[in-house]
Amino acid sequence: MRTVILGAGFGGLELATLLSEEFGQDADVVLVDQADGFVFGFSKLDVMFGRTTAEHVVHRYADVVKPGLRFLPSTVRRLDPVAKVVETDTETLVADILVVALGADLDPAATPGLVEAGHEFYTVAGAAGLRGVLDEFAGGHVVVGVTSTPFKCPPAPSETALLTHDFLHARGLLGSSDVSLVMPMGVPIPPSPQASDAVLAAFAERGIGWYPGQLVRALDPDRKVLLLSDGGELPFDLFLGVPVHRAPAVVVEAGMTVDGWIPVDPLTLETRYPGVYAVGDVTSVGTPKAGVFAEGQAVVVAAAISARLRGGTTPTRYGGRGVCYMEFGNDMIAKVDVAFLSGQRPVGDLEGPSIALVADKVAFGSARVQRWFGNTWDAIG
Repeated sequence: MRTVILGAGFGGLELATLLSEEFGQDADVVLVDQADGFVFGFSKLDVMFGRTTAEHVVHRYADVVKPGLRFLPSTVRRLDPVAKVVETDTETLVADILVVALGADLDPAATPGLVEAGHEFYTVAGAAGLRGVLDEFAGGHVVVGVTSTPFKCPPAPSETALLTHDFLHARGLLGSSDVSLVMPMGVPIPPSPQASDAVLAAFAERGIGWYPGQLVRALDPDRKVLLLSDGGELPFDLFLGVPVHRAPAVVVEAGMTVDGWIPVDPLTLETRYPGVYAVGDVTSVGTPKAGVFAEGQAVVVAAAISARLRGGTTPTRYGGRGVCYMEFGNDMIAKVDVAFLSGQRPVGDLEGPSIALVADKVAFGSARVQRWFGNTWDAIG
């Protein structure tokens, strides 16, 4: 049986690795991605604030060499979830089992004025471009803002606000500058009251403006103001935006989406098409759009594929748990452990923030680079 995995992010890489580990040369897995390599979400902030370079954080897919796995560097142009046929730029693939892990596409142009007057920091190119912008910034009102929901890595805007404050302090610009955050949620980390309280305390300590329950609908380049979802306005000198997220057009055109995303069984991750699964940001499974949740979903799908191939049952069910590392500024890291159990209110615990957890975060990334790519890696090397 051939398993075709579309997308080599957290979910796709972990699933391919698990199948290769279990079945070896008999795995017959094709992993498809249009990019040259994988980048951790947290690495974008490291690039943006000058901790490392864009080249250092890219892990090349050419290094993924595993028994029973073929990596296909190509763009998916069309897919038929009924026939399990995938057309790419280079070849047509027929799958026995199809897994869609294509993530979410970003659309900065969907927010009027963002391309002309603001900056996005959710892509490697955007983060790398901001490196020079920040170096040249002479001071003023910096606003970090979210333009739509849902969006990847919900803690990232709060992290960016705190790290921007650190950056302005290091540059001696706090006397002429301030930072604000516009967020659609009522609290920074809804599943964890502890984490939210800690973030809000850090904002208060630093004087970071907090605008909850709001989205940035547009930017007025001439007046240098943000137009908010409640009809209000907020002036800015530098805007760092989380752009609109959308499901990739190829899955929309295939008829796989409902209300913008692929619905799946929350326990098995199977779509309404038999033998077709979806994991990660492209789904509406109910967990945050973050890589660690896609990784956990891959474990469930791997167990289902194994049971199908070996003729057994599928005991593994998705528990909706994930651990997120969060930057608090001042070289401090916190760890948020959250669970989104089906039918229950999500819950989360907080560890830190502390300097000691920096090593934990580095180990998290290094272990996955070793596991998926067979390479050693220092996140800030």
